[in-house]
Amino acid sequence: MAALSRQVSGGVALLTDESVPGGVTLAFTERGGGASEAPYASLNLGDACGDDPSRVAENRRRALAAIGAEGLLEYLVNPRQVHGSHVVIVRSADASELAAARAEARAGADAVVCTAERVPVLLCFADCVPVTLVAPGGFAVVHSGWRGTITRIVARAAEVLCEEASCEPSDLLAYVGPHIGVADYEVSPELATSFVEEFGPGVISGERNLDLSAALAVTLRDAGVPSESVAWVEESTASATDRFFSYRAEGGTCGRHGALAVMLGPDGKEAVLR
Repeated sequence: MAALSRQVSGGVALLTDESVPGGVTLAFTERGGGASEAPYASLNLGDACGDDPSRVAENRRRALAAIGAEGLLEYLVNPRQVHGSHVVIVRSADASELAAARAEARAGADAVVCTAERVPVLLCFADCVPVTLVAPGGFAVVHSGWRGTITRIVARAAEVLCEEASCEPSDLLAYVGPHIGVADYEVSPELATSFVEEFGPGVISGERNLDLSAALAVTLRDAGVPSESVAWVEESTASATDRFFSYRAEGGTCGRHGALAVMLGPDGKEAVLR
């Protein structure tokens, strides 16, 4: 499986895999190349952190253009993330069906499974873990903070994606985006114990530094996704605030980078990231 590579398109820096099969385009955005001002500078894609809505809309337009999906902002599915386990399913770009899915997402969800072409999906992050799953004929974008990680929301999204795409977990590709690293993430003794009970001792470093990547590796393995089908972003958001937003490192006031995916189809993908 190809590793994620850094690309710059229209001033927007992306971590992406240009060899994703099935017409799926995916990317994890960095924080530069946007229209927002401090403390949200500059490509803030989150609409719930206090930024000017018009700047957020422009940033989203730029991010979509960077992945070859310019003109699809009105179809964007962007859930209100609530650290829960609800998975929204998008099966069609039909106006009424898409409106229902978007309303469901805005009511609260932390994963979106999509098998519809030309419907982009965006989830937003500032330390939590973005995970994008790709299947033949579909994809899922997942928000996995510590709550979502310990309840294995990624496994639930993988299960739903396999049902919708009629495939097996072994057919999936998984991309784990930028998130807070173990060296930067000290948690309470109680939370550390809970993670050890769920995932084993390998998820804690030192006394109580939590390794979300290790927990997700266990989750993906147990869900049936082969380890060779998983790509990882190694940088910690809390140690790389020049490139990513970090709620912990920036005192709780900051923008959000994003995990974006869209299925443009074989023809549409030819124009992506040129």
